Amino acid sequence: MDVLVIEDDPQIARALRQGLEAEGYTVQHTADGLTGLQYALRHPYQVIVLDVMLPGVHGYRICAELRRAKVLTPILMLTAKNGEHDETEGLDTGADDYLTKPFSYPVLLARLRALIRRGAHARRAGDRLLRTGTLWVDPGSYRCGRGTEEIALTAREFAVLAVLARGHGQVVPKQDILDEAWEGAYDGSTAIVEVYVSALRRKIDAPFQRRSIQTVHGVGYRLVDDAPPAPAGGPGPCRDA
Repeated sequence: MDVLVIEDDPQIARALRQGLEAEGYTVQHTADGLTGLQYALRHPYQVIVLDVMLPGVHGYRICAELRRAKVLTPILMLTAKNGEHDETEGLDTGADDYLTKPFSYPVLLARLRALIRRGAHARRAGDRLLRTGTLWVDPGSYRCGRGTEEIALTAREFAVLAVLARGHGQVVPKQDILDEAWEGAYDGSTAIVEVYVSALRRKIDAPFQRRSIQTVHGVGYRLVDDAPPAPAGGPGPCRDA
């Protein structure tokens, strides 16, 4: 398994390289953001460990550039910052997971394994195509879209959407989404699910004037067959907060 580590702290980088190589991973490391971006664009790594504060190009920009280039390699961001706003910024640029320094190495390793497993699972050719109204989700090819238009999602966003799509029409509790999409590798609040659902709504619903992810207050979410917006002057759609 090839892992790209983009980290400018020599002590952390050395520990990551030694630990990951001891686990059997092949590690490519760079301390420079621009070099890391070039590596990630040229080589199909299984996962990328990306620090936020980097010389050259910071981690948020690297993440955003990779997603714009349709590079869907799972990205685990590392940062010395702490706070919901910082985490949301990282996720908004396309990161799949987020770990605040100082972190536990076993936790980091579990997060990486989960990201790699989820990517491999989503690429299995035997997974059937899932449809909800005009929305389609293809776990086998790790793709989704509406009609003929494909929608780019991060690995984690896709995992959350796939959980909802498999439970089409049924309420899926937040904890169930967390357990399945994170594969037991996240021990924080279920509020993180809300962040990803908001990101999904911005990508799969808002641009197409649809509202397919319904909130069931106090429980979780439901993916439903969506309908076009009502004609001007007609009754508006039911809304959920």
